[in-house]
Amino acid sequence: MTLAPVDDLSLADARVEAALKKKQLRKGLDPLIAKKQAEYASIHTIDELFADWHEGNIKRLKHHQIPQRVCMQDIASVIREMQPSNITGRDIKQILQNIVESNRPTVANDALLYCKQLFNHAIKLELIVHNPAFVFSVDDAGDVEKSRDRALNFKELTQVFIKLREESDSFTRDNYLACALLVLLSVRKGELTEATWSEFNPKTKTWYLPSERSKSGVAIDIPLPELAVQWLNELKVRSLGFNYIFPNRRSSKMPHMGKDTLNRAIAKLFGREPGRAVQTENKMWNIAYFTVQANSVHTVVMSLRHGQRVLCTRASLLLITAPYQK
Repeated sequence: MTLAPVDDLSLADARVEAALKKKQLRKGLDPLIAKKQAEYASIHTIDELFADWHEGNIKRLKHHQIPQRVCMQDIASVIREMQPSNITGRDIKQILQNIVESNRPTVANDALLYCKQLFNHAIKLELIVHNPAFVFSVDDAGDVEKSRDRALNFKELTQVFIKLREESDSFTRDNYLACALLVLLSVRKGELTEATWSEFNPKTKTWYLPSERSKSGVAIDIPLPELAVQWLNELKVRSLGFNYIFPNRRSSKMPHMGKDTLNRAIAKLFGREPGRAVQTENKMWNIAYFTVQANSVHTVVMSLRHGQRVLCTRASLLLITAPYQK
């Protein structure tokens, strides 16, 4: 085992330290285990507990940033500075209630799952003896999730893009082009909004989606129709030299468009702004509320990525090429 960096420990002190470690070993106490226990003893807050737990997530999960985002934004915001041993069921209830009140039931279910995993990790480290989230179920969070099979039909799709153009003051041009490209290319939301210019080849009119950004883990060459090329040329100008197609327009740790940006902008048009006591009017006529899904835009019926056909006709393409009203 390493005693200390060579610059921090003299030879004489190293000999003394080594003798102490050997003495511990003769008494049946493994110095390596003692050192590890001392590290665990330094975990005093939820932030420190999360950091230790997340090391395993990074090794185990491909998309480890998902639990990191939920924990940092929704869990730690309530209990960040508290000691793991002081967390009670009331704190877990408050975390879930905050998320449910912001109209994010799926995130509430995810947060409950991560709470259970986080405090199970604390039990493993002998920081606590019981899990405060154990007795909670999806009934206390976002309820049982149902699969969404419905997609916007072509009439609804036409109405949606008309309204998006009419509401250009609140629904930005970047958001509009992101939705249009999602419909046209039938790609996953994150694959598009986190794309960099280096992935696109204007000469061959292809988009190379690398394996590390593909949900399937397989690299894909996506052909770009002329309409997509036109929109990308506009986005190139709008990106102002940034590496990302959709650079983050606000101060954020993420250099690209946020994961919730499109859905929050759409929700605002429906008069559903999370955390706002008095909601604005619904500007989307009688269109049923919808969101852009993480795996694919919800206005596309089926995805070519899964060997199925896309119900995307010339009519649906024409509606998104209509002049943008400024």
